[in-house]
Amino acid sequence: MPDTSKPGEKIIDHHAGHRERLRARFIAAPSALPDYELLELILFRTIPRRDVKPLAKDLIALFGSFGAVIHAEPARLKEIKGIKDATVADFAIARETSLRLAQAKVMKREVISSWAALLDYCSASMAHNTIEQFRILFLDRQNVLIADEVQQTGTIDHTPVYPREVVKRALALNASSIILVHNHPSGDPSPSAADIEMTKKIVETAKPLGISIHDHLVIGKGRHASFRTLGLI
Repeated sequence: MPDTSKPGEKIIDHHAGHRERLRARFIAAPSALPDYELLELILFRTIPRRDVKPLAKDLIALFGSFGAVIHAEPARLKEIKGIKDATVADFAIARETSLRLAQAKVMKREVISSWAALLDYCSASMAHNTIEQFRILFLDRQNVLIADEVQQTGTIDHTPVYPREVVKRALALNASSIILVHNHPSGDPSPSAADIEMTKKIVETAKPLGISIHDHLVIGKGRHASFRTLGLI
């Protein structure tokens, strides 16, 4: 809505009451807010004096979820009327904050006792990626996570992985075991034949050097697959 106020005229924000009530509800019970209202709170910062509820609902309908909106590509977001660079930046801040909080729950911790937190972290960092990403979690002798690194980034359905490079990096970090992780942008975490064959090659390359493959996780949208649980390792 354009600003039609005259110089010196007091501007009345007709949406201020709704914004204050929503902020108060959030402070009182953050988890009680539906996704679109949480998104409204973020939009408030960069879109003043406008009812952003329709925009929040439209964004969730378009991308499918609150998480998908926050992880959407900046170029795609800026195609939408009302979304500015500042809004895209706020989404990026929310995304990075969430990721760092999830990472803090697993780094330098014993992985087996933090397995649910580890899955949450992997999902937060990879589930919404539009291209495949292959990362490695390096563990010490006590199964403490000592490093998390992206090894390769590929296309929408393929990531080139080189077993010797995986093992070389594990040796450099003095890791005793590793967890392989990659995402399926399709959302279906079912391991492909190529996933299984690649994992087999990494296991064969790592074993003579005393490095074990603790698991290979495939991250989908809201789901994951574990090679160990499936009996593939």
